[in-house]
This record gives sequence, C-alpha cells and structure tokens, in this order.
Amino acid sequence: MDGDRPIIRVKDLRKSFGSVEVLRGITIDVSAGSVLSIIGASGSGKSTFLRCLNYLERPTSGDIFVDGEAIGPSIAPDGRRKSGASPRDIARMRSKLGMVFQQFNLWPHMTVLGNVIEALIQVKHMRRKEAVDIGQHFLAKVNLLNKKDEYPAKLSGGQQQRVAIARALAMQPKVMLFDEATSSLDPELTGEVLEVMRGLAREGMTMLVVTHEMGFARDASDRIIFLHDGMVEEDGTAAQVFSAPSSERCQRFISSALG
Repeated sequence: MDGDRPIIRVKDLRKSFGSVEVLRGITIDVSAGSVLSIIGASGSGKSTFLRCLNYLERPTSGDIFVDGEAIGPSIAPDGRRKSGASPRDIARMRSKLGMVFQQFNLWPHMTVLGNVIEALIQVKHMRRKEAVDIGQHFLAKVNLLNKKDEYPAKLSGGQQQRVAIARALAMQPKVMLFDEATSSLDPELTGEVLEVMRGLAREGMTMLVVTHEMGFARDASDRIIFLHDGMVEEDGTAAQVFSAPSSERCQRFISSALG
C-alpha cells in the first residue's frame, strides 16, 4: 500500500432513513495502524457510520474507499459514478473490514472453534485443517484456546465477545470496526474485552471504535472524533479532545461521561 494513502477515506458520507438525515456529510481519512475512537450521544450517527463503512447500510450519497478501492459504486476515470457494485464485489471488499457488534451473534449449535472457522471454510474456501490452524491461533490471541470445544451457552458474555473478536480477526482484515463492543456486558466483564482491544492497538491493527468507554478512548486512541447530529463536531488527538476541546458540546459530553 502507498504509505501516503489513508487506509480508509470517506468523502461527504450521507445517510437518510426516510426523511430523517442521520449522517450529514462526514469526510475523514484514517491512517493505517491508527486507532480512531468515535464518541457522541445516542442518536448522533455513530453506529450508522460504521455500518455504512462496510455496506451493512447503503449510504444515501458519498464515497468510501478502503485501501484505495471504492466500497459500493465505484468512480470511473472520467469522474462519473459507475453502476452499483455486485453482491460478490461488496462481499470481497467487505472482507477487508472485520466487524464486532454489540451482540455476539455466535452460532449456538457450533463450538467456539466452529464459530471461528466457519467463515474461513464457507467464504474463503479453506481446507478444514488450514482453517483450524488459523482459528486456534486467533483463539490463543484472545486467551480462549482452552475453550475451543465449548459451546457459546457455557461462556460468559465477555468470553463470547472475545470469540466474536477472534472470528473477525481470523478473516485477517485490514481494518477492525468495533460497534460498542462492551455495551451489553456487565462491568466486571468489560475489562477483559477492552484488554484484548488494547493489545490489538499495541500490535498496530487499524481500528475504528464506537465506544462509551472514555478511559479506553483516552488511553488507546491516536485520534478521536465527536459526532453530533450526524456531523463531525470535534476531531483531534486524545489529549486535545479530552483536555481542550474546541466544541463546548463535546466538552459537556466528556465531562458528563467521565463524571
């Protein structure tokens, strides 16, 4: 990849649901190896923004590029927008983005290892032995290799979310997207998931993290954006955003969240 090219580039991204405009023109670049935390009040557009990045929600307008390639309708050399990408193209481009949701979405009838390797076999068409080797590697990374033969119902919420992270990592994406990955966990289980995420950050994984965990955002982020009403109202380093935000609304949000 060209070292001067951002791994994610978003230009004037807009998304409406009926007459309600949820995203109102977001333009950002994300550098490879960086951690971007996305904060803001409920309804500010944070989750919709992530879901548009991997085309779980189809943007109303705007452009998204991952590693230099357009997600969705592409742009022709003359600047005109081509027709929409095929489902196969979207699936291929989406494979560059691993996503971890609020809910774990594990298959209850499959073991932990089975959950992790299913997409490797079905989507990447790997042989089972190769998929198992990769699956076990990433389960070890989230400290759950000893649970590989258990079923999700026997795991804690924190353990299930770590399996979901291992499943996403096993696809070896270029970018990881986390959508409030700890919001459905009890407080005592949140720390184990955040520690896995901090480990990924230390290893240089590019991450976009929608989070209400202000401690994580402050300590692990290279950059933070504050969304309000579908727009970026604050954008800066963690030190800038937490110590001297230019937006009074952002300052009030952080004070309330930390308080």
